[in-house]
Amino acid sequence: MRIENIRGTERFGSVRIHDAQKVLELDSGKRTDIPSVGTPTVIKLDDEVLRSFEGQMAIVIPAKDEKLQVFEGVISGVPHDCALIVVSNSSRKPVDRFRLEKDTLEQFCRHAQHSAYIIHQKDAAIAEIAKQVGYTDLIDEDGLIRNGKSEGMIIGLLVAMALGKKYIGFIDADNYFPGAVLEYAKSYAAGFSMSTSPYAMVRILWRYKPKFAGGLYFKKWGRVSETTNKCLNSLLSATTGFETDIIKTGNAGEHAMTIKLAEILPYASGYAVEPQQIISMLEQSGAVLPAPYPTVAKHGIDIFQIETRNPHFHEEKGLEHLRDMLRSGLSAIHQSQLANSTIKKMILTELVKQKALKRGETLPPPHINRPPRKVDLKTAQTLLQECLEDYFVPAKLSKSASLKLPTGIGTR
Repeated sequence: MRIENIRGTERFGSVRIHDAQKVLELDSGKRTDIPSVGTPTVIKLDDEVLRSFEGQMAIVIPAKDEKLQVFEGVISGVPHDCALIVVSNSSRKPVDRFRLEKDTLEQFCRHAQHSAYIIHQKDAAIAEIAKQVGYTDLIDEDGLIRNGKSEGMIIGLLVAMALGKKYIGFIDADNYFPGAVLEYAKSYAAGFSMSTSPYAMVRILWRYKPKFAGGLYFKKWGRVSETTNKCLNSLLSATTGFETDIIKTGNAGEHAMTIKLAEILPYASGYAVEPQQIISMLEQSGAVLPAPYPTVAKHGIDIFQIETRNPHFHEEKGLEHLRDMLRSGLSAIHQSQLANSTIKKMILTELVKQKALKRGETLPPPHINRPPRKVDLKTAQTLLQECLEDYFVPAKLSKSASLKLPTGIGTR
């Protein structure tokens, strides 16, 4: 892979937000006449380097009632050496959609000689583990894990930690292009290889998001992304006094983190989870508010934004879905301790303008799940390791075989 070198960086306390870097070449080959470190404007990443990170990375796919053909395409795009973890909140009645997903994953793993884990978000055993380690933020009134993408992400994170992984990436299950999934994972590895800190995040910037409008139109920005990015940049500008447009991935559903960073971030429920990640890193940076983690402040946090070659194409879910995304995402910014009255007013104006909020209506804050570090993670990992066999596919493998896989689940 060849990727643009970092052209510019905005620094906010201990956080380094790197400007978007374009993927220039998906496969840079074996040529040895070009230095692997690249030129001043281009970085060449050998396949061996990327694979070394993939073997230490878990890819979590949150799923909910997706088309099985699309779901199968997504799992087929995950690099073979990554640990594959599916966390589904699909319906069980009248048709057991989760069972169909598990059957699809099982068949794929047998044919591809792969292995994976699949867990339903409402699994009673997972809820019991959350209760035992004090992660009551995740529990709903029925005593099970709450609905929401971030709750599924946390389950995937805990499993990745139980497997001993160092990196975790998230990829949505509604992507129609398996090649895009592969590129996302490669881009995650590329970002981690460039980081100088054990606390790093890689956020995907889609090159295009195609739409059907009398024909196929390759749209650059979605309305929700444009608005969220604008509000995040305005928040940053208002704090520093210098206008910026550095943030281009406010709603990046496809993103990855080092496990060390993932442990210390809170997770907002619903569509607020991705903007909240940026907000939390800015609030913890020490630029305005006290830095809660001295070690993190010492090393700093790297945020990479990588623009992929593959377009991102997923099913349109309607205008109300977009308004829900906008309302949830902007509520995370609105509730930030860094947001002044001007920023708050701008957010409410945008929501009213786009009919995501009625004039005079109160914007409810998102539910925030505490950072995983705030609970008994050691016990959580121990309890999960004891029951991982129940979620392992293909099912014919024994428990002893499955538990030997933490450092390279998909090793050929």
